[in-house]
Amino acid sequence: MAFRPPERRTVTDPRALRALAHPLRLALLDHLMTFGPRTASECAEIVGSTPSNCSYHLRALARFGLVEAVEAEDGRERPWQSTATGLTFGRTEDPGFRLGEDTAERLLADRQIDDEAALAHRAVAQRDDQPEEWRDASLLTGYALRLTPAELKDLAAKLDTLIRPYIGLTRADAPEGADVVALHLSAFRHPDAQRASGAGESS
Repeated sequence: MAFRPPERRTVTDPRALRALAHPLRLALLDHLMTFGPRTASECAEIVGSTPSNCSYHLRALARFGLVEAVEAEDGRERPWQSTATGLTFGRTEDPGFRLGEDTAERLLADRQIDDEAALAHRAVAQRDDQPEEWRDASLLTGYALRLTPAELKDLAAKLDTLIRPYIGLTRADAPEGADVVALHLSAFRHPDAQRASGAGESS
């Protein structure tokens, strides 16, 4: 796999967000960003679709600059690769794409959460099949923090700086025994925080 310099991109184009709200397209992009260049046939085996259907959706992603075709080494089917090594889905001013119910931005966020949960469930189900060293190294934990918004942004920046050198698409110096690891982080004000804080206040 060819390693590239890191390029994290923020996607705010409503049309690109709409394209990514399709579950298969998001799965294809995630697969390419995780494992590097893959053909439509290789993608189809993983995402549970057909090569022709994957080709169609990869071309749709390419129209928004999210993936691109690369030269095939053996002259056969051309692989596809993501055009960035990381994506952030930013807020858009288009009212049809805000995080309200049934908007593209909300559907995309919900899809990401569902996909991450499904991946974690698969990992837990296969845990006993993993080598002991990987079982011992795996994490499934959570924390309840007390932070200000500024502290949360600062913590996120520090975590990003710590994690970034290990990103698979950009780490050319990985030692022997290194393999692809899924790491998902989410941090937000607890949905019950305001109600819980108010419950303890005297009237």
